[in-house]
Amino acid sequence: MVLLLPDGEADSRRRSSPLSYAAQLPPARALARSGEGDGLAVHVLRYRWRGWNAEDAHPAQDAGWAVDEVQRLYGDVPVCLAGHGMGGRAALRAAGHGAVTSVLAMAPWLPERAGAEPEPVRQLAGRRVLIVHGTNDARTDPELSYRLAERAKKSNRDVCRFEVHSDGHALRQHRSEVLALASDFVRGSLFARSYARPVADALAAPPPLGLRMPLAAGFGRSLRH
Repeated sequence: MVLLLPDGEADSRRRSSPLSYAAQLPPARALARSGEGDGLAVHVLRYRWRGWNAEDAHPAQDAGWAVDEVQRLYGDVPVCLAGHGMGGRAALRAAGHGAVTSVLAMAPWLPERAGAEPEPVRQLAGRRVLIVHGTNDARTDPELSYRLAERAKKSNRDVCRFEVHSDGHALRQHRSEVLALASDFVRGSLFARSYARPVADALAAPPPLGLRMPLAAGFGRSLRH
């Protein structure tokens, strides 16, 4: 099971945005097609509210609730939490749920505040983690996702991070490569398939190499499992 977590806002108690939800439907369909033969199910989560809302961390709470629902409806199946922007932060934060085996965070929003505790990484232990970030992202700082990956890698070797050079927050310029990377990671993590060589190399490499792995143009065109 893949649960896709949409982007959102820092602070808002308005109902979740239908546009953010709709933006996740194309990648949901692409992932479902890639894993159809393995029985992969993909769902997009509708948050209660649009905002993270400080310590309430509502999207992370909603993600935990959704994993409980997956277990209730599907039984004991492994879950990959995949999110974009604020959804990437929610995926990372909710990874401690017992059913979650992997996390895919795309352009994750990881704000830093003076005097505040850094974003936790303890919950990522035992999970396979892939972070993808565009180097020209003007909305979420790619250096902050690198720092989180660096801290997580100290206690969890199954962490890697790819950089999409010249791409922005939406990762549109290299959309096909990003989707191929996501599909490869999901299938390798949930169905014990072999990862593509770049993913396997990134997971095995020590920092900074495995955390600044460039996503090559054309990735996915000749993948073999």
